[in-house]
Amino acid sequence: MTADNQACPDLPDCHYYQNQPILVCPDSPTPNHTLYLSNLDDQKFLRFSIKYIYLYHKAVPVDTLKASLSKLLSHYYPLAGRLRLACQHDDHKLEVDCNGEGAVFAEAFMYYTAKEFLQFASKPNRSWRKLLYRVDAQSFIDVPPLVIQVTDLRCGGMILCTAVNHCLSDGIGTSQFLNAWAHITTKPNSDLPITPLHCRYVLKPRSPSRVTFTHPGFTQIAPQHQHETLINDNQFLQSHPLVPVSLTFNSSQMLTLKQQISPSLKCTTFEALASHTWRAWARSLNLSYSLNVKLLFSVNVRKNLEPRVPEGYYGNAFVLGCAEEMVKDLVNNNLYHGVKLVQKAKLCITDSYIRSMIDLMEDKTIKVDLTASLIISQWSKIGLEDLDFGEGKPLHMGPLTSDVYCLFLPLVGELDSVRVLISLPETVAERFQFYMTEFLDSKENGVTNSYT
Repeated sequence: MTADNQACPDLPDCHYYQNQPILVCPDSPTPNHTLYLSNLDDQKFLRFSIKYIYLYHKAVPVDTLKASLSKLLSHYYPLAGRLRLACQHDDHKLEVDCNGEGAVFAEAFMYYTAKEFLQFASKPNRSWRKLLYRVDAQSFIDVPPLVIQVTDLRCGGMILCTAVNHCLSDGIGTSQFLNAWAHITTKPNSDLPITPLHCRYVLKPRSPSRVTFTHPGFTQIAPQHQHETLINDNQFLQSHPLVPVSLTFNSSQMLTLKQQISPSLKCTTFEALASHTWRAWARSLNLSYSLNVKLLFSVNVRKNLEPRVPEGYYGNAFVLGCAEEMVKDLVNNNLYHGVKLVQKAKLCITDSYIRSMIDLMEDKTIKVDLTASLIISQWSKIGLEDLDFGEGKPLHMGPLTSDVYCLFLPLVGELDSVRVLISLPETVAERFQFYMTEFLDSKENGVTNSYT
């Protein structure tokens, strides 16, 4: 296990080249229509952009990147469109105007080297935000769905930052798009590896709606109390400066963690690490024993639905699995207990359960329950770290920013390693790091089960 305790220094300023940014449009005519977004797409929980950062040892000619992007946008044309309200003065439902207006593309230079950046790359810094062009917009809806910045470094390397609107794509869909961009850059005359599927009606709610399951990951809030409740839910985190915590677990350390559970229970790496992280999070926050806490984690449902979601679907095809437990039982029981809760939550996610959840979202007073909840999103195992535009794979891949949401990230060149990244108040961060790593000091099951 590697804990990065080094504070990342602020980056120097980016110097934009003349006439930046530009709009990169599809290189051929595209359908001009309105794209329906499913209830999984336009839920308010996802109204942000997924921001990725890639560091490369050698820069790719920017004209080559723009040309291949233009060609790719003729296939992924909704990303060249604009988000808008489906009904004026009602922000509950969104749609995409596929007008081919183009993606924002900026070029800049920074007096910095790849080696300097790599020293502190595991912990995002607020100054990293200058690596992605900031669009002057009144609201989230006014930001183009795709924003890209290429920053040349003085060593000859480059930093590539992308922001993809989460309402148009989930992590798997974004990986599909980015890998297609890399593919078409290196092999401009070849077909796309996967043909994108734009239609979202495969996840359309039923009529009439049939909510046939309980969905503990959601809560119903009266509209007049939504703002007040949101503040109360996150009062502690909002009232303290947050610091990123970055912990890397290699394959040997993950095996040590899983040995606390096996041979009595077989589990995946995700199940073991998610349960361990949830438990460490609850312990570090010193929560009341009687509080019910939840673990919300993304589950790809492309193969859970009947019939399966067709290949190439790049919209949001994930739901949040929900494990819940009283703090006392979560922290005082061993890891086996937490893993069973996660596995039970995963088993619930059947075709009927997913359809019921989509129907539930027709009620726009329903929202994801962020009260006493840890949210984990898995970026590993979906190919994000393999992006090669012709000058080799990235030296580093990760998020541009860190938040209270927990990310399980891939490590370039280390397939079986996982990096855990989360931001917490400083005093909590120290305890969280301790609880996340203490299992390595003992191989005996049950030693770390005390609550302090």
